[in-house]
Amino acid sequence: MTDRITAQLAFLTEADKLKSVLRGTTLCDKSRPENSGEHSWHIALYAMVLAEHANRPINVDRVIKMLLIHDLVEIDAGDNPIHGNHDTAEMEKIEQAAANRIFGLLPADQATAFRALWDEFEAAETDDAIFAKSVDRVQPVVSNLETDGGTWPEYNVTADQLETRVGVKVKRGAPAVWDALKARIDTWFA
Repeated sequence: MTDRITAQLAFLTEADKLKSVLRGTTLCDKSRPENSGEHSWHIALYAMVLAEHANRPINVDRVIKMLLIHDLVEIDAGDNPIHGNHDTAEMEKIEQAAANRIFGLLPADQATAFRALWDEFEAAETDDAIFAKSVDRVQPVVSNLETDGGTWPEYNVTADQLETRVGVKVKRGAPAVWDALKARIDTWFA
């Protein structure tokens, strides 16, 4: 039992590093960039609050679990903003290696379960993962809207890019949420 707890505590200590990974999104008060730990907590809360708007039945507990672990790979890979300029294939390799290393710190049963949940989120084929991906994309949009465009000008984001990179994913799992944001988005880009 001591070895199991030691492994679990090592994983949890490693997960603390997520708080040091700065994201491309700022806090809604514009005071500073958010970190990936804050982002993971916030989108878990988004899932709890917005679950009723999922376009298909979901298990919100599974969605929250996905959201709490989905960005742990950023400990090794860093944050790669959706509007940033990076090699997607290379980032996927780095994130796969990070998932192997980080989830591998856990006892085997938990490592397997967490990795399967992370893989499910990444594949975005199940209703739970599709909704999880949707709320993951909603939170930065809200933050950017609350901060007069936030980092959109910095990344030269266009309305069309936002629609294809973000809107499509949000509409796939929570179309009513995207519809609710669309008027504000259109106003900002006008």
